[in-house]
Amino acid sequence: MNDRDKSKEQLLEELESLRLEVAELRTVEAAFNVQSELLENLVTMARSSAEGQLLKATLKNTLDVATRLSEAERGSLFLLDSNGAIAASLLTRKNATAEESSQLIGIVLDKGLAGWVSRHRQVGLIADTEQDDRWLTLPNQPYEVRSALTIPILRGQVLQGILTLLHSQPGHFGTKEALLMKATAEQIALVLENAELYTKLDESHSALTKTKEALQNELEKGKQIQREFLPDSLVQPPGWEIAACFYPAREVAGDFYDAFELPGGYVGLVIADVCDKGVGAALFMALFRSLIRLFSGQISLLESDNLPEYLSGAPEYVVKLHSPNYSAEIDALRAVELTNNYIAQTHWQMGMFATMFFGVLNPATGLLTYVNGGHEPPIIIGLSGVKKRLQPTGPAVGMMPKMKFKTQQVQLEPGDTLITYTDGVPEARNPEGKFFTEAKLLYLVEQHCSCANDLLGSIEMSLREHIADTAQFDDITMLAVRRAE
Repeated sequence: MNDRDKSKEQLLEELESLRLEVAELRTVEAAFNVQSELLENLVTMARSSAEGQLLKATLKNTLDVATRLSEAERGSLFLLDSNGAIAASLLTRKNATAEESSQLIGIVLDKGLAGWVSRHRQVGLIADTEQDDRWLTLPNQPYEVRSALTIPILRGQVLQGILTLLHSQPGHFGTKEALLMKATAEQIALVLENAELYTKLDESHSALTKTKEALQNELEKGKQIQREFLPDSLVQPPGWEIAACFYPAREVAGDFYDAFELPGGYVGLVIADVCDKGVGAALFMALFRSLIRLFSGQISLLESDNLPEYLSGAPEYVVKLHSPNYSAEIDALRAVELTNNYIAQTHWQMGMFATMFFGVLNPATGLLTYVNGGHEPPIIIGLSGVKKRLQPTGPAVGMMPKMKFKTQQVQLEPGDTLITYTDGVPEARNPEGKFFTEAKLLYLVEQHCSCANDLLGSIEMSLREHIADTAQFDDITMLAVRRAE
């Protein structure tokens, strides 16, 4: 061979090598074009597909693209889970029932070309189904298949799915189509994985949304129940005005107030703040409120020896029968001690307690007998300003059993106003984190006001201006009692 022939042969080899590189580049380009199209379609479907339909829509779109790219007539696509079981599928036989589909999949994965590909993790190419024993003709097959191409969809070493393409003419699929679809399968694997992850996220989000809605409904019910624990209207003895306001920081609150009639024409006045926030505090709020009403004598029991089961065996909880000698001012205030003992002995493991002011008002005389269990000192305002602060006479209620609570008395004169509040008032925060302060509260109450409702309205307006658009940190509760001049 002369030098000219060698140069010609070398040139032909270089041209062939270049042709193969170009073909490879075209194959890679086609594969990435498929990936781009599938990902673009995935984004579109994710935005528009109904809940639970994204993965199914992605399988169909993937099969459509693969069929078009290979010029196949039909195709099927199986998606496998981590255990190798079918997680989702799209079959060639469109009208098969769920049971028939399951049987068909089982057959082809056992004895058909898909099974061979699953076991060998290799591309399965059949130029003529009549000449290849890997092909399994299914019973009652409604279409003819002479050429088949099955591609394992691998993500690393994990078999993620199996794509099968079919044609009625022998030799339709060759090495070129096999290489193209093998390269494309890597891009399909990425898209299917993204679709599966998105579907799981969508399902998780949907489950979380439903859980959130259920919890919100439960909280709304709790909120409604709590509203029913607070008095619909406040008792208004002749010559007196009683007003209240209540603004929970959350759906349910640990604050409560109450004003109710007691035997003998007396009026019970309660404001309390259960430690902690949320549902737990709200449940104990209901318990504290019920116990105070029960033990104060607002609710009558027929027989002291036929008490409810939760009071049996606890002599200190026995509620005396009403009698002509009933002393509302003293006996009613025993409710604080009895409530303290019940909470501390029965629910000690919860560590729940409440600061509480409980007063018994004699509307005829203006005498207020009270117990202050660790609560914010109520303010008495006269015509000339602040007259007195009602300091604590005992600890918070429910901390320890057998605690002592002293009883004190104060006289409310005509024109006097008693205002009680929870710590959510002075500790309300503005956007800079600064407190409303007790000093500001005292300044507001010292402004002469001839109406309990107007006084609370003035304080509330100032609080709202202070808080502005900041999230309310704590419950805000106030109770005001004014004696007419």
